[in-house]
Amino acid sequence: MVIYIYDKTFEGLLSVVFEAYFRKKFPDGLLAEGEPLPLFYNEAISVATDPEKSERVWKGLEKKLSRGGLAFLTQSWLSELPEVDLLLLRYMRKNLDAPISLELNFGDPDVLEVSQIWKKVGQEKSRIIQFARFQKTADDTYFAILEPLYNVLPLTLSHFKNRFAGQSWLLYDNKRKYGYYYDTETVTEVRFEQEPVWGGNGKLPDELLAEDEKQFQQLWKSYFKALTIKERVNPKLHRQHLPTRFWKYLTEKQGG
Repeated sequence: MVIYIYDKTFEGLLSVVFEAYFRKKFPDGLLAEGEPLPLFYNEAISVATDPEKSERVWKGLEKKLSRGGLAFLTQSWLSELPEVDLLLLRYMRKNLDAPISLELNFGDPDVLEVSQIWKKVGQEKSRIIQFARFQKTADDTYFAILEPLYNVLPLTLSHFKNRFAGQSWLLYDNKRKYGYYYDTETVTEVRFEQEPVWGGNGKLPDELLAEDEKQFQQLWKSYFKALTIKERVNPKLHRQHLPTRFWKYLTEKQGG
């Protein structure tokens, strides 16, 4: 059993692919640096992320895969599912070794599984775009807190940048503790040095909100309350179209 150890980045995974071909030893398992090794194994190989090596592997993949096939890789990586890196390594190896691309060969179990993961990540991206709720702060920054199932924030940036091009905004992934800030020109990844000030529902304290934001939130709640026809409420259908995991971040679902 051959184990490769790397930093659990996508570039690191590409470096592992390069090293595996160079050594002619392909991994049976992939571990992060510091993870305990299995009880039984033959060899453990540590691989440092090398931009040059990862670039060479990526260029090789570009020759074999379409843009959609490459998206299968990068988008599925963002799922962060257990052993998705080993699955993607097999997917890359099969396509690199085949005379033609296998990206549409859904009879192959690895290709099928990658496509299914890609679809799930894409669905989560759509949900985040649909259910994100921004709060206007006192300094005119629009803030939205989210907890995606998968690490999809990078996939939503082009949408929010185009949709809110003239506004400063901050998208924050409360599960992964990072976000993106847009200053109307560039998008920058951000992390907080101290624990953020919002509560479990992602609502900013009133003292941080713009005055008109407080009024808008109250009007928004009143609007939804007035719009609801109790006789036509269908909780099952409602949960199907609006998963309950998003409710705590939606203004219309908060009390007050």
